[in-house]
Amino acid sequence: MDVLFGLVGKDYVMTVADKAQARSIVVFKHDEDKIFELDSHMVMATAGPQGDRSNFAEYIQRNIQLYKYRNDLSLTTKGAANFTRTELATFLRKSPYQVNLLFGGYDKKGGPSLYYMDYMASMHKMDFAAHGYGSYFCLSVMDRYYKKGMSIEQGKEVMLKCIAELKERFLINAPKYICKIVTADGIKTIDL
Repeated sequence: MDVLFGLVGKDYVMTVADKAQARSIVVFKHDEDKIFELDSHMVMATAGPQGDRSNFAEYIQRNIQLYKYRNDLSLTTKGAANFTRTELATFLRKSPYQVNLLFGGYDKKGGPSLYYMDYMASMHKMDFAAHGYGSYFCLSVMDRYYKKGMSIEQGKEVMLKCIAELKERFLINAPKYICKIVTADGIKTIDL
């Protein structure tokens, strides 16, 4: 029942996730942060069962930090996304994680980028993307209102339109959302 969506703007990546942690028909809490900060300029929004989601995200987070310490060099967003996709593919053949991901970051040379990954380890670079049942509503909103080179304020407007559409039309109530914006200055968290 997780909802993830994100977009790439002029000089930023914005990812949004609902804050509900639920299983079956029970909602356990409404303050879960499903967007993991992998380093100072990279985030990974996760959807899936709580155990798989947190275990896989922490595994990726620690391995990206380990790479940085061993090599005295940070991975680019593309490099980290490819590493994550490879790990998903490896686990798919052993003990699969049922996680869907939106992987966003900002690189000095490459600028902002957003990668869409699913539990089958497929990956694609996108301008905007969504996961979960909410994607049925959010993708149409983003398709209509997204424009390349949007400012942060314009991006927030599109995200708020997605949330308004979910609140109006989606059967499942997700009252709180968290948004993380990655720019050249780092990661900023806001509640929507």
